[in-house]
Amino acid sequence: MATSLLVENGVILTMDGDRRIIDGGHVLVEDGRIAAIGVGDFPEQTHAERIDASGMVVMPGLIDTHAHAGHMLTKGLGSETEDWMSVTGRIYAQATDPEFWAAEAALSAAERIRCGTTTAALLFGGGPDIMRSEAPDAAEAHLDAIAAMGVREVLALGPNRPGHNHVYRQYAPDSCRDVTIAPNQQLDVAAQLVDAWAGRDDRLRVVFSLPVFDANELEDEAVYSIARRTRDLARERGMLLVQDGHRDGSIAVNDARLGLFDDRSLLAHCIDLTDADRAVLKRTGAKVAHNPSALMSVYGRCPAPELMEDGVTVSLGTDAAAPDRSFDMFRNMFQAHRYHARHFGDDAVLPPLRLLEMATIEGARALSMEHEIGSLEVGKRADFLLINMRQPHLWPPHDPVQRLARFANGADVDTTVVGGRVLMRGRHLIGHDIDAILARAERAFRLAMQRAGLA
Repeated sequence: MATSLLVENGVILTMDGDRRIIDGGHVLVEDGRIAAIGVGDFPEQTHAERIDASGMVVMPGLIDTHAHAGHMLTKGLGSETEDWMSVTGRIYAQATDPEFWAAEAALSAAERIRCGTTTAALLFGGGPDIMRSEAPDAAEAHLDAIAAMGVREVLALGPNRPGHNHVYRQYAPDSCRDVTIAPNQQLDVAAQLVDAWAGRDDRLRVVFSLPVFDANELEDEAVYSIARRTRDLARERGMLLVQDGHRDGSIAVNDARLGLFDDRSLLAHCIDLTDADRAVLKRTGAKVAHNPSALMSVYGRCPAPELMEDGVTVSLGTDAAAPDRSFDMFRNMFQAHRYHARHFGDDAVLPPLRLLEMATIEGARALSMEHEIGSLEVGKRADFLLINMRQPHLWPPHDPVQRLARFANGADVDTTVVGGRVLMRGRHLIGHDIDAILARAERAFRLAMQRAGLA
């Protein structure tokens, strides 16, 4: 990795406080951070590696605030959603080993690099009921693979829903055994991983997750106890607490019963919210990950524009990568606009700049990382993209904000840089063989299918 990098001649979309757009500007990177940004040529002598960004927009890396580890290798399984959920749960609990999670992580990171997602927040497993946290080895394998790929990630681990026996199959070279795990044991593992990865790699962070409980569930002492313990562990360590699936009054219920939320709470989906839910979000500073392409956005509506008017931080998530969606954040920007424009019958809802904010600086704010990433400013981490704008679907050369939010897609990303390290240039991964990544993932997929009796 070059210790310094100079990007020149691009249209720089800063997403800073003034939302400056610099035509024909430069960005200087030193030791992984932005050292200078401005108009025209860099005015001093430098030995930095140079990248000519002529015909390109230089913009902050995209931030996906809700996705799932594992899903890259369960796409297309099952004829409908319930089938997919059943098959995926079976695979995660009964058919995977650390190599599955490492191979899937490398594949996931490759897709993110190629579509410009430099930071993602992932739940480790199939949502709140099948978290692969019975032991640390699977998560360690995932994190090691992500570290090797070079992207930035927030990985959320925690307990399954109490009240059920959760059986996981663990594989050795010539044998396997089934273990039954309790939620408190899973929470012990999550805390162990949070502590082990604190400060190990500035691109990777392990945080806590917790299932979403309704009012009846919270009357159960076991449920209440695990929720309270997760809340306390997250707050003691100053870590995010991530939840997947809030809807229909659940935010207000959890606030009243547990005081669960603060400004380090990240709540995914948030559909069909009540007035009391919205009031809690506004009062506590909890953040929202809106997933317009997710199935929950079919079942109900996230009032993202209204929440933003309330002053709530609303970011974009893909809920990727299965059963039917990708990590392409440009696709989600477009879908978010149509989703809410159709609801209001008003094309002016969520204008292009707002969509780009949701995918960059608001995503950083949702992850409590706005002082480090999300915009191009001196002192911040050098996470940015070069978007090739000299293409028919991005022409004519007018208003880069509208062209990006309305017409761009992940395949338009020419160059991806994370922490000053070039991960892709000219659509080619640097230091990684995409064919080898695909072959490794295929081997892991076929073995898991065989173990699950699905071959």
